Amino acid sequence: MLIDIIAGARPNFMKIAPIIRALKAREAEGGILRYRLVHTGQHYDAKMSGDFFEQLGIPLPNVNLEVGSGTQAEQTGGIMIRYEALLLEKPSDLCLVVGDVTSTMACAITAQKLHIPVAHVEAGIRSGDWSMPEEINRMVTDSITNWFFTTTVEADCNLLKVGIPDDRIFFVGNTMIDTLLANQDRLRAPDFWQDLNLNGKDYFVVTLHRPANVDEGTSFSKLLSAIAVGTRGLPVIFPVHPRTAKTLRELRGFPSSIKLVDPQPYLEFNYMVKNALGVITDSGGITEETTVMGVPCLTLRDTTERPETVTVGTNELIGTDPAKLTPALDRLFAGEWKKGAIPEKWDGNAAVRIIAQLETLLIGTTEQSAPLMTDINTPANA
Repeated sequence: MLIDIIAGARPNFMKIAPIIRALKAREAEGGILRYRLVHTGQHYDAKMSGDFFEQLGIPLPNVNLEVGSGTQAEQTGGIMIRYEALLLEKPSDLCLVVGDVTSTMACAITAQKLHIPVAHVEAGIRSGDWSMPEEINRMVTDSITNWFFTTTVEADCNLLKVGIPDDRIFFVGNTMIDTLLANQDRLRAPDFWQDLNLNGKDYFVVTLHRPANVDEGTSFSKLLSAIAVGTRGLPVIFPVHPRTAKTLRELRGFPSSIKLVDPQPYLEFNYMVKNALGVITDSGGITEETTVMGVPCLTLRDTTERPETVTVGTNELIGTDPAKLTPALDRLFAGEWKKGAIPEKWDGNAAVRIIAQLETLLIGTTEQSAPLMTDINTPANA
């Protein structure tokens, strides 16, 4: 039986690596599931894609749709057209999508319209913020998913609230944490580590790419100034996302303690995070990694789709007002930041659970079709 594993953007790669590893392990034991790795090309440069494949041991894609850059609508349409052509030429038995990027939604829609069942890894997470493209992707994907693999019990509850039957929901844990735990001993310092005279716990890491934080030059400049003041002159390592670079080029200057670097490969980036005094971010996935590594994390957002990183982990929502940053950092410097803990089932075995469940689901449906969407009774606004 053939499973399409969809990957298109940097957040996907950490999530598919352990799934592929678990599938290969089962194949060696006599399992019947096979996979076809489909790279949509949503992220297509080496820093955002190629380095991750190499470092995480992900095989070269069986298919690269090479959709490239464009607006969200252009990328969505391009992915759907090219993935549809692939499925018409050689259908798969399941489309497995991960996360909440454009590729996730586009391939789920395409597969479902061709009557190919969809499994969503990291299903059910919600921020409630419809201004985020990722939130729309999550909602659309979950509204047409057959089987839901969740990272937390709270995600289960989100799905149950909108009418998803509980026998379609499987709490398995977090495959991104599978990857982190599997690579802890392989993390390594980036090339600029010595050039910047960095030492453990004497610097901060910053990642920013949300439109509310980086798209407007004046407000972005104020935020960078607040970060420099709050971090008390310590080096602030800032791997620059392509979206953020566009605004940075328009700024006349920014504090000297903020060190701009290229987007980092997986092993180097997480080495920096693990050894940082703290992380300041507007990302979601990084808050999961800081939680597991026990690193204080300040999220410059008003909402999060990963509340467990706040209620259980080391993350706090600071909001987008720069004035709130310094008081939070003062608590960190005073040693008053919470210690945090690791959420349930974030133990490195999520992918093994997923493959075991897929074997049960798919082998059990070889002589009958997968559950129809009308059988699942999923509301349109799930």
